[in-house]
Amino acid sequence: MNLHQFLSILRARWLTALLVFTLVVAAAVAYAMLRPTDYTARAPVLVDVNASDVGGGYSPAMLSSYIATQIDIARSDRVTERVLGMLQGNLPEGLDQSFRSTTPEGQRRELVERLQERLSVRPARESNIISIAWTGSNPADAARVANAFAQAYVDTALELKTNPARQESVWFDEQVKAARQKLEQAQLKLSEFQQRAGIVGEEVADHEMARLTTLSTQLAQVQAMTTDSLSKRGASLNSVAEVMQSPLVNGLKADINRLEAQIEQRGASWGPRHPQMIQMQAELQSLRSRLATETSRIGTSIDTSYETGRARERELQAALNAQRARVLAVNKDRGMLALLRQDVQTAQQAYNQVSENSAKVRLQSLTTMTNLRPLAPAVEPTDPIGPSKRATVGIAAGAGLILALAIALLLELLNRRVRSVDDIVMATHLPVLGTVPAASNRFAALPMARQRLAYSPGSSAT
Repeated sequence: MNLHQFLSILRARWLTALLVFTLVVAAAVAYAMLRPTDYTARAPVLVDVNASDVGGGYSPAMLSSYIATQIDIARSDRVTERVLGMLQGNLPEGLDQSFRSTTPEGQRRELVERLQERLSVRPARESNIISIAWTGSNPADAARVANAFAQAYVDTALELKTNPARQESVWFDEQVKAARQKLEQAQLKLSEFQQRAGIVGEEVADHEMARLTTLSTQLAQVQAMTTDSLSKRGASLNSVAEVMQSPLVNGLKADINRLEAQIEQRGASWGPRHPQMIQMQAELQSLRSRLATETSRIGTSIDTSYETGRARERELQAALNAQRARVLAVNKDRGMLALLRQDVQTAQQAYNQVSENSAKVRLQSLTTMTNLRPLAPAVEPTDPIGPSKRATVGIAAGAGLILALAIALLLELLNRRVRSVDDIVMATHLPVLGTVPAASNRFAALPMARQRLAYSPGSSAT
């Protein structure tokens, strides 16, 4: 479709397009004139997540859940009921008209619902600020109700914090009394047992325990020495450390090795019957005898050490058993004493814990602070919500123009007409030989001079 065709369609259907445009603009003007003027006032409230009653360890997911909970509290019926009480006798304009219910309770419920319908509570983006907005028919009511909702929200949050604390405070007072009685009973039992057993201090028990520890250590040392001696008795004496580390044994072994080397070196030339060979053989035999005697002496010393260790081990074991019996006798009363003292300590800890919690709850029930901080009171808005009347009419004019053109084109597509030469060419794909003026044209009666002939490319008049 070219511009000539488009203008032909508009010229043919201008009345329909004008009617559509007029209806749209008229409807917009009527809406702008009849639309109620509403004003929205906002009261921002800061949710301080770093306050002591909230804690600073919130993850992003937990913080988001906490903010959502605060928004639900601000929208709750409890807050709205408080607002209604604050506004009693001075309700916003039009709020207390045409009730469906005839009972006071039903009418009050309708007032709560109407207040909530105009309430908007939203969190600010990427911050901990909650915006409490209320929409009213005049700026003063909007600001007044928004401030009432903000104050009621803060007061309700404080009640939710302090009321349970007051109830818990009464319960904790009873627990403190019970814990004090248990502590006094435990202390009385401890005192009676000390008097009955005659236990004043723990010096005797500590001394007996120290002696038992000393005997155990000595026994372990003697057993280690006995075990070492036993292992040496079962081994070859030549591999025993005392033999291998003895200077006399090592000296004798060195002399034997030296003399054996001399005998081997000179035996070939002298022969076994040579006087010096006989002398060296006798000396070698003497050295070997001395080595055997020294080695046997060391072995005897090891046996003696083992027997001595075994005897000492038996003595220490007997002393340890006797000392263990004495310690058990002392610890019998000492264990009961420790148990009673543990009971006293446990009762004392329970009493201290309950007393501390009771003090915290009592302090919390008396607090007047919360983690909600009103940033600023809502002010009376100067401009109503929504577009202005002029903007509404302007937008409607643009939309009406587009809609009028669209309807004109749609009607043309549904009922296609030939309105120009271009329509014939597009419909038949044939060249146009000529055109005849419309019958309504005042020049239609003129002779053939008014007739125009049109030739397509490549054709000729006949």
